[in-house]
Amino acid sequence: MYTFAQPLNRAFSTAAGSPAVVCQDNRRTYAELGSRCRRLVGGLRRLGLVPGDRIGVISLNSDRYLELYLGLPAAGFVLVPVNSRLAPAEMQTILADAGVSLLFADADYPGAADVKHVLTMTFDYEDLIASAGEAGEIPLGDGVAENDLAALFYTSGTTGAAKGAMHTHRSLVTSALHFMATWPFDRQTRWLVASPMFHTGGIIGTLATVWAGGAHVIMPRFDPDLAVDLIEREAVTHTLLVPTMLAAAANVQLARPRDVSSLRYLSHGASPISAETLRRTRLAFPQAELLHVYGTTEATPITTLLPHEERILDTSLVRSCGQPAVGVEIRIVDSSGTEVPWGTVGELLVRSPSLMAGYWQKPEATAEVMCGDWYRTGDLGYRDEQSYIYLVDRANDMIVSGGENVYSTEVEEALSSHPAVEEVAVFGVPDPRWGEAVYAVVFSRRQVTPDELIAHCRGRIAGFKVPRHIEVRTDPVPKSAAGKILKRELREPHWAGQQTHVSGG
Repeated sequence: MYTFAQPLNRAFSTAAGSPAVVCQDNRRTYAELGSRCRRLVGGLRRLGLVPGDRIGVISLNSDRYLELYLGLPAAGFVLVPVNSRLAPAEMQTILADAGVSLLFADADYPGAADVKHVLTMTFDYEDLIASAGEAGEIPLGDGVAENDLAALFYTSGTTGAAKGAMHTHRSLVTSALHFMATWPFDRQTRWLVASPMFHTGGIIGTLATVWAGGAHVIMPRFDPDLAVDLIEREAVTHTLLVPTMLAAAANVQLARPRDVSSLRYLSHGASPISAETLRRTRLAFPQAELLHVYGTTEATPITTLLPHEERILDTSLVRSCGQPAVGVEIRIVDSSGTEVPWGTVGELLVRSPSLMAGYWQKPEATAEVMCGDWYRTGDLGYRDEQSYIYLVDRANDMIVSGGENVYSTEVEEALSSHPAVEEVAVFGVPDPRWGEAVYAVVFSRRQVTPDELIAHCRGRIAGFKVPRHIEVRTDPVPKSAAGKILKRELREPHWAGQQTHVSGG
């Protein structure tokens, strides 16, 4: 039976004296982590909370967040991690939708929530643990089943109103095991927690590290210089970054090299990555195996894996997001649901024990994406004869210009190959002649003109795919807290008043 208590109790018993977490000045062993998790649960029981209650967290990454991350589901509570960069009204909507009974929040949480208990992540949290004492330690796992709800992960909202993806113990723990089937995790693992912990990608690496009795090195918020310093100082071995973080870390390491030889496993996901970023990453971290992870919040989030990217940088495989992960099945279908041949673009459908159980209290939205036990990702792609998957766009990001389909990722890849381009977002804007025109927003710290970039694209992609308009910015493009570029924010002003556009993320 797969529950959170399994990896936790294993680590507490087999690796009791081993380091479990490093966060700023705090260092704790698994014995200490276990005691604090059990007292945390005891304190919550004293407040009257019972298994099944939803408990929210709005906080930067920390060692306390790790205890909530692990201890709450293991005791039967439902974890609700909330994006700390949302507007107060958006946070309140999520807390109300989830029916949160208690909220742990950083001291600067903006505004009172309509929640019975709100505890700060500092003094209130420590008082709660102290109030339980050793006598109040509650065993983890009693009465918890693998199909019980473990967490509600709210989608980022880049494609509309946030929805709570319901994940069971089984879906989250099996996803971690799928990850462990690709990469080795052991007692020497040092997992750098650099991405926000409200994201599903973080919990999978954390559970895999706990299974193995390895340690977590936690950054409150991402800073590329600090990330590279921690890799050197704490002998970090594994991490997962989004491409924008990866590019920033590579840049600072190349500018001021440090000893990063401990880093052997470097994964990235959440958004497309350019071959140029991968090449710079390889130069910056030459001993690390590069791994592309593709997935969604609904699929927790491992769907495909492409290991050893460093070996295929100069081949067409570098454009792939990999093959289906262990335990994952993928179909690619047309609009009627019929599976398409190899090489034909269609929508990706996924089946796996790590899929969500549905959207919280939204049966209609669940029915839109679930076809029996298959999940409709909304991503368009194709597969080759060896089942390597190639993503070409979000279904609602595809640009139709003059009757031709233009996939934004192809255009972004062409622009990203220019040395002046650091970030790029491509989307469609209204055009009286073509219906939609290809539009690009580029972030660059160098002097570069739109005409130069357009000329660069010609010869690399077909003429109808070349952007008709390029906006060059000296400030980074807007991103979600998970590091995804918010195309919706860039695109919306162009479609104001239009009735034919469907907003995408």
